[in-house]
Amino acid sequence: MQKSSVKLVDDTKSNEEKQELGFRINQRVHTVGNTRRIGTVKYIGNVEGYSGIWVGIDWDNGDGKHNGSLNGVTYFEAKDDKSGSFVRPQNLSHGISFLQALELRYKGDSTKEEEDEMYVLSARNNRVAVELVGKSKVQDKLSRLEDLVGASLSYLGVSSVGSSGQINAIVPNLEELDLTGNLLSEWKDVGTICEELQVLEVLSLTHNYMAHDVNQLPVLENIRVLVLNNCCLTWTQIEVLKQSLPSVEELHLMGNKLKEIVPASSNYVRGFDSLRILNLEDNCFEAWNEIVKLSQLRRMEQLHLNKNNLNNIFYPECGPKIDDSEPAEKCFSPFETLNCLLLGRNNIADLASVDSLNYFPSLTDIRLSENPIADTGKGGIPRFMLIARLAKVEILNGSEVRIRERKESEIRYIRFVMTKMQDEPEEIKQLHPRFNELKKKHGIEDEKPSTETTGPRKMSSGLLSITLTCVGASMGEKKPLTKKLPATSTIGKLKVLCESFFQLKSIKLKLFLQEEGSPLPMLLDNEMASLMELGIGNGSTILVDEEET
Repeated sequence: MQKSSVKLVDDTKSNEEKQELGFRINQRVHTVGNTRRIGTVKYIGNVEGYSGIWVGIDWDNGDGKHNGSLNGVTYFEAKDDKSGSFVRPQNLSHGISFLQALELRYKGDSTKEEEDEMYVLSARNNRVAVELVGKSKVQDKLSRLEDLVGASLSYLGVSSVGSSGQINAIVPNLEELDLTGNLLSEWKDVGTICEELQVLEVLSLTHNYMAHDVNQLPVLENIRVLVLNNCCLTWTQIEVLKQSLPSVEELHLMGNKLKEIVPASSNYVRGFDSLRILNLEDNCFEAWNEIVKLSQLRRMEQLHLNKNNLNNIFYPECGPKIDDSEPAEKCFSPFETLNCLLLGRNNIADLASVDSLNYFPSLTDIRLSENPIADTGKGGIPRFMLIARLAKVEILNGSEVRIRERKESEIRYIRFVMTKMQDEPEEIKQLHPRFNELKKKHGIEDEKPSTETTGPRKMSSGLLSITLTCVGASMGEKKPLTKKLPATSTIGKLKVLCESFFQLKSIKLKLFLQEEGSPLPMLLDNEMASLMELGIGNGSTILVDEEET
């Protein structure tokens, strides 16, 4: 096999001649006529066996032909085996300025691409063009750029600022700006745009590959929401960025291939004094120890960690001081203000991780879906068990946990432990930390075995104290009765008992559960269901009514 040689410079063209072409190494470009096919210039010069000058591109979407090597010669190193290719200079675009993009998007007519997207499907599955009602009126409003409050310039090939000092005069009221998928790479250009847009609060730079030198970014006092998804950032850059973002409340860092957090000082990330939401979804974190470095962010309420590679969770112990560099009076409980933790699509498989979530002081919104622990097909546990084990959860996997569902889940969980587990009390306490707490909460006692019973002692399903109240018109005035009944009693069995308790032999009964805080009682019409299965706990009231004839 022929050994590849390295050729990173063009021997036949001077740097001045290359600059005349308008391209430079690491410049961001797109294909002429296709602003979504974006790449980075990695080589400018001759290619052996081919005439003329070529530009070597490493394409963002991996849609190339090689890795930067051709016929045994390495011209540049592409990120993937098939993300590199050579392109003639005339087939590449340097992009346009910010001001040109504004004019194009908001003062020009709709592009063919935009028009093509406005359609519905007929009964024969054919596209039928849709005319936007009031389109001319909307376009007229948008054409007055001074009235724009929000602007989307996504995938327009923005690569520079344009004429300095004109942006604020043209769009003085712009508060939200989406620059997704453009050709920006220099932080100084981003800083210039933000400084001229004096009321700008929300900025998205998603899919702009930003330069490593973050020091060029000035302090941006007004930015509250910053979206930097898929920008090839490192945590070292983020530590520098925070100096320029004193007011940022939301920071989105999805898809940056982050796998470690490197604080600027001490063992914990400091600063970000206004940050409430931190989005680290779709990165490469494996160790929870990395995430613990975020536990001292004083105002963080939401931490998004979906689609990472985390294997477990734990709550860090909080001693008198978290960090020796901080005085004791400044001690802050780890994750003290965190109320939402999204952990979907990770590799969490152990119950200890689930149980550890109870130690987070304010955590009420949790996502564990698409983890082995929540996948019953992979040995995980069902939703009712997760609810029972998580004492404070109010939203689980995006769905609200209502009072009734919690009661049903906890009672069902108690029943599961009582009927399935044969462990000693200490082992049960270790495997099911909330078991005794839940029994006490719902007033479920272990039935005492008969003294005549032989063989090993087993735990049974327990007794529930139930108040039965007659409400039927023909039943007469009868005093409510409070009875202790096995939690395994079925609704059919309870009807028979009510006939006996209240002497209602000739009346066909129907039962309702009266729940506190519920405007209407719930009909109990499944005669095979047990009290426990229906979530009927200790102290519940059941209304005894009669069927209509």
